[in-house]
Amino acid sequence: MLLEMYERYCERKNYSYELISMQKGDEAGIKSATLYVKGLYAYGYLKNEKGIHRLVRISPFDSNKRRHTSFASINVTPEFNDDITIDIKDEDLKIDVYHSSGAGGQSVNTSNSAVRITHIPSKIVVTCQTERSQLKNKEIAMKLLKNKLYQLEIEKNQKLIDEVKDQSSINFGSQIRSYVLEPYKLVKDHRTNYESTSPEKVFNGEIEGFIDSMLFNK
Repeated sequence: MLLEMYERYCERKNYSYELISMQKGDEAGIKSATLYVKGLYAYGYLKNEKGIHRLVRISPFDSNKRRHTSFASINVTPEFNDDITIDIKDEDLKIDVYHSSGAGGQSVNTSNSAVRITHIPSKIVVTCQTERSQLKNKEIAMKLLKNKLYQLEIEKNQKLIDEVKDQSSINFGSQIRSYVLEPYKLVKDHRTNYESTSPEKVFNGEIEGFIDSMLFNK
């Protein structure tokens, strides 16, 4: 039901989507599924759906027509590009040159060949004095800086991955939203108290109200 809900939502938003994996349940339904969504601000909107979703209904699989409660966990992760392009602006750099240290005597380098580069936004400092050529030292220092900035981007991405990992347990009291079909009809987001009395519309992809209530309550 949730998978179809998100597919309908994607169609409403003109997002492209692809079901890239699905594992059927042991008896019925879907045990797990992965939907790949592409579109403008897709992650920004859908990340608000991360959490435990609770459904209360009369189970179609119960011959006694009893009311059942079930849970599903939704996780939303962004797509990262492995080929991170490091754009270093000249105005973000402070470049200093100084005498390279040496062993003394004739091996002392008396020219200002050593290079120190400070990346002002990140406060990363790299130096190089191994070469006699200032140009070569600058080239090596820039490579060091790019490597450090690349590593910084990887660490930022890993932090974001850690933040979006689903750590919640699936049980009563942990849900972010409830879909109640019996004995009354109500969909309620427990984070913002936003409600809809039309579950049919919600399951047809009309979840903008719930998403907007999260965005505007932050």
